This record gives sequence, structure tokens and C-alpha cells, in this order.
Amino acid sequence: MLILGFGLPFGYFYLKKNPQFGGKLEKDEKVSLRKSEHWKKGTFQNLSKTTMDMNLFKLPGLIKENVKGRKARDPKKLIPIAPFKASDFNKDGVPKFIWYGHSVLLLQLNDKNILIDPMFGQDASPVGPIRTKRFSANCLELIEKLPAIDLILMTHDHYDHLDFHSMRLLRNKVETFLVPLGVGRHLLKWGVDSKHITEFDWWQEHKLFGIDFIFTPSRHFSGRGAFDRAKSLWGGWILKSGKHSIYWSGDGGYDEHFKLIGEKYGPFDWGFIECGQYNERWYQIHMYPEEAVQAAIDTKVNQAIPVHWGAFSLALHHWTDPIDRFVKASEVNNQQYLSPAPGEIIEFGQLASNSWWKKYL
Repeated sequence: MLILGFGLPFGYFYLKKNPQFGGKLEKDEKVSLRKSEHWKKGTFQNLSKTTMDMNLFKLPGLIKENVKGRKARDPKKLIPIAPFKASDFNKDGVPKFIWYGHSVLLLQLNDKNILIDPMFGQDASPVGPIRTKRFSANCLELIEKLPAIDLILMTHDHYDHLDFHSMRLLRNKVETFLVPLGVGRHLLKWGVDSKHITEFDWWQEHKLFGIDFIFTPSRHFSGRGAFDRAKSLWGGWILKSGKHSIYWSGDGGYDEHFKLIGEKYGPFDWGFIECGQYNERWYQIHMYPEEAVQAAIDTKVNQAIPVHWGAFSLALHHWTDPIDRFVKASEVNNQQYLSPAPGEIIEFGQLASNSWWKKYL
């Protein structure tokens, strides 16, 4: 009784007051979300039926398996991130990018600096009983060294993509946030002014800085708390300037939407394709590396860059399994790919296919 007496109020306070959970879905916003054709029976739905082979009875075994084998799956030492060099990231009209591990990307297009899913935090499980520490140290400090950011793109609201600590540092430095439907409430809760936020449904387009931004479907889900699963949308992004075209897949399993995107908007110079954190229990919401290569082929990507790996251990595979299998499948299918090290600056037309990850096995 004492445990319940103290524990229940603490749990209620934790769920209500912890800023990590973000904003609450209010009635007026719910009415607005219902206008989307992808909102059905109180939640957003994927284009195809999507399930996970997980339930409360299987969860303890999965947690045990995750904790027991993590040391063998993670890098043997911390992975350094190359320091930012402004002189090598100058605005000269040439597209360039820096991958910071997992799904964090600094992209320069049309001489505008764009941050995608800027999760620089050290923990991808900030509210769970088991923490998921980053493979690199002091990443939040990188934010202070970045150039002026013109725009932030978000794909969905999961903790490994939308980070409270990162957004608190970025909120007053960026005036434009393009996010999926429902994700804006988290930014509002964390102090971003509503006038800086634009929300998107799938296939909606917006022109800014001479760039066409198109929000595209992915096969995934969303949610930060116990009661907001699929209450905001998820997806990927297309960026088209006059000379260049870029595709960011967002998180999600393999499906027919890749062919639709390729037929309607392809080809793409660069394609940043989700590749990592997969498992047979949830294969419909995270692609295997071979499927990621097929997604690049379907979307007519010239150079494919695997992302969603290299920073966290969120599945049961070895941390290098995604890149090893992606490279192999790319070579078998004659798909060009890039494998830059975290922090490395890549310019359009440059090759980056060194096996940097082998130094940390």
C-alpha cells in the first residue's frame, strides 16, 4: 500500500510534467487532424496494413535480450565526430552535407543550411527504464558550432529523431520548422513560436528558398507517450531545386510507396535511405539493408546513403550489420552508394566509400 501510495502519484506527475513527452493532443487539434484522409478511427494509418509481432507478454524477454547482448553489439570505443570546418562548408552553390550518425543531417542546398531530424542528444530512450546511449560523446555541444540554420525538417516524433534537449538549444536559432501533422504541438510545448511551424500531410508541397519541399509517405508509426501512438504523422521528404533533387526516406518498412515516389518525382541525385534498427519482430516498420537498397532502386536514386545507424543500438543486430549488408547489396545490384564518416563533409559529385567503421570493431 505504501508503494502504491507513493508510486501512483509519482507516476502521474512523471507522465504529466516530464517535458520529454512533448505536447498533449488537444480537442481542437484532433478536429483539425481528422481532415486528413490518412486519419482513420482516431489515428493516422499507413498506406498498407502494418503490424508488429510484439505485445506486453513478449516485452520482458526482448528487454532481457537487449540488455544482455548490448556490449557485444556496440562499438569497442567511442566513435569520434569530425569537427565542423566553416571554411569547407561555404556557400558556393554546390550541394553538400554532413551526416552526424543515425538520422541527423546538415544539408546545404541552394546555399541554405537545412537540418534534418537534429537529434544530437546522448540518449535515445530518455524516459524508459533502460537507456540507449549514443556511440559518440558530447554531441549536444556540436549545435553551438554549426553554421546559421535556415530550416529544420522533421520526419516524425520518436525520441531518436525529435530530441527535447536539442530543440531547446535550436529553438531560438531557427525561424522555419517543416514538420508532419501533429508534430508541431511538441515544438510549441518546448517554446517554438507557432508562426515558425508549418505542418504537412503526405504529398503536400511547399516552395521556400527556391526549393520545392514535398512530404512523402513512409511505412512507420509515431508517439512519445503511453497514449499518443499514431496521433501525429510520419514520413519522408523530397527537396528539389532547379538543378538538384534529393530524397530522404524517413523511417519505415519497405512498401509500394517507393515506386510511387520514383515514378512521380525521380530520379534523385542523393537518396538518404533508412537502414538500421531492424528485427524480424518489426520488419514492417524498419527495412532490412537489402530492402533499403531496393528502395533506392525503386526511387531512382543515383547515389544512396544509408542512415539510421552508427549512433545507437535500438535493435538486436551488431552495430555494423546495416552498413556491411547495405554495401554488399549495393554492389550486387550496381547501386552507387556513399558511406561517409560522422562529421565528414561531402560535396556533390564527391565519392566517400571508405570503410571507416572497421576501426571500431
